[in-house]
Amino acid sequence: MAIEKMKPVKISGPLDKMPVVSGKLYESECFHPESAIKLVSADMGFVPFADESPYATELSELSELAKNAGFDLELLNFKEQAEYDEEDIEYIKNVEKKIEKFKETIASLIEQKNICKTGILSYEHFKGLDVNLEDIAECKFIKVRFGHMPKASYKRLNTVYKENPYIFFRICSEDETDYWGAYFAPVDKLDEIDEIFAFLFFEPCVVPGASGTADEIIEEFQRSIAITDAQLESTFKEMAEFLNNEKEHINYIYSALVYLNSMYELRSYALHNDKVFVFMGFVPESEFEKFKKMLLKTEGVGVDEEINQKDEEITIPVKYKKRKGLSKLLIEPYKFYIDMYGTPSYDDIDITAFVAITYTVLFGIMFGDLGQGFVLALGGFLMWKFKKAALGKILIPCGISSMIFGFVFGSVFGYEELLDPVYEKLGWQGKPLSVMESINTVLLVAIAIGVGLMVVAILLNIYACIKRRHFGEALFSQNGLAGLVLYISGVNLASGFMGGPAPLPTRISAILIGVCAVLLFLKEIPIEIMDKHTKFKPDSVSDFVLQNIFELLEYILSYMSNTVSFLRVGAFVLVHAGMMMVVFSLAGESKNIFVVILGNILVIALEGLLTGIQALRLEYYEMFSRFFDGSGVAFTPISFKNKKD
Repeated sequence: MAIEKMKPVKISGPLDKMPVVSGKLYESECFHPESAIKLVSADMGFVPFADESPYATELSELSELAKNAGFDLELLNFKEQAEYDEEDIEYIKNVEKKIEKFKETIASLIEQKNICKTGILSYEHFKGLDVNLEDIAECKFIKVRFGHMPKASYKRLNTVYKENPYIFFRICSEDETDYWGAYFAPVDKLDEIDEIFAFLFFEPCVVPGASGTADEIIEEFQRSIAITDAQLESTFKEMAEFLNNEKEHINYIYSALVYLNSMYELRSYALHNDKVFVFMGFVPESEFEKFKKMLLKTEGVGVDEEINQKDEEITIPVKYKKRKGLSKLLIEPYKFYIDMYGTPSYDDIDITAFVAITYTVLFGIMFGDLGQGFVLALGGFLMWKFKKAALGKILIPCGISSMIFGFVFGSVFGYEELLDPVYEKLGWQGKPLSVMESINTVLLVAIAIGVGLMVVAILLNIYACIKRRHFGEALFSQNGLAGLVLYISGVNLASGFMGGPAPLPTRISAILIGVCAVLLFLKEIPIEIMDKHTKFKPDSVSDFVLQNIFELLEYILSYMSNTVSFLRVGAFVLVHAGMMMVVFSLAGESKNIFVVILGNILVIALEGLLTGIQALRLEYYEMFSRFFDGSGVAFTPISFKNKKD
């Protein structure tokens, strides 16, 4: 559908022209390299390049240096032959030493600041102690212990030990549970008093020695922090000025290293002999002539469109064709979901449009509300506009779809009668579908949607198989024509049994089911004969019979489970209506507007998330599994633009 055709190319030329050609391959931004060793026989005398890039280590070290310095490296315009010599190596070493010196200064200042902060934390609990701490420390006959104790213990201290003349606790500060302060004790009574305070759960803390009162010491620490902050600001400013002055030179060296290292990375795909090099890869057909013309300007270089592939299977990369206009706006965002699942094979189909339509419709049905859909679309637009979020682009059409189905269900922020005048103006008797009055209809429509999408999924697989020239699978596989006829006949039979429409007579349905079941049971034989991509050699007849019986049962069960799974579409329609009924029930007869607004916000957030997940689940498990492989390789052309992380 929209997968671009690829041209396999073989590029060869004189060995001395390889750097020039490599640069042009990068500049073209349309060459997807493939390892030439897979495509060129060793008998031709070609060997791979065995040397490693001498620039990888320097590039890594420069990137690490910039990261540590908080400096953003930028790629400049590349010259065809970038230069990197001993002078550049010496320059980078000098820059590294200078930055290291800055960082050592910064680390030292930060350490000083942390010491001051720790000191403030140590003394702030004792600000009320209005004595010189150095004098206390020098006392010979009295010792002091700093710490904190529970408030209950302090009360006990003042009752049980009230008469003890050696018990004295000076409160300096307090928090919710404890008093902070110090107790004093004579040296000869110290052990006894220490035991008493330990019994009262006193927890001592170490206060560093310093001169002055606690308030004076804290003020000194604060002045030191202010001085350190000024020095830090000056050092950071000086380092920023240094980096800004050296910015152009550093970025030039960085760009040269990226260029030269890229040349060596590309060499790993190539082969060579004493005189010639060979590159292999793929180029989009739409860009091939321009690509070829650019390379042929280099003397001695040839571009061959034919590749003699060896026995190894080469996976052709996949590139989506660019969409334009409204198609790009409405369909392109859904590539986000497909990329999450996998990349289609080159000979597969682009299912972006299918996902865009089905996901949007399923989401709209399950989240059908005119007002809430508008909020969702607006939220998606804001996410896309300001956050550049890929999901925001998807929420816009999903919100619009919710608005459309909200109009069908007659729901605006949960108000079920708000659109009645509109229906009257249109000449309708009422809303097209009242959800809570048509529960059976909602569930039956959900099953019908499931049947329709299952049929479309199988038809897409048949088309994809024909496109890949796998005619056996298109006819005889469980997701081929045999599986389609079996599924439709089974649906017809089940519908007739339950009193629903059954276009085919019961006998014909039963015969078709029987014939298709036999074909599915034996499918490996005709598929092997027609496609010749498997070798059918059963170990024994009994193993073959048992294996295929279980596989046939699995196919039938998968048809049933996948179809029934679409009941969740109808279930979420009912859940949405039910949740809004709960909101209005909580709002009461007066319909409290605050409760209604809060309820709507909760429903939009919670149900919007669940609906998005369930719609995606239906895509992945009920539909993708029948026609989408997802084992392809994305087209990733080499480019200097992709070299910066």
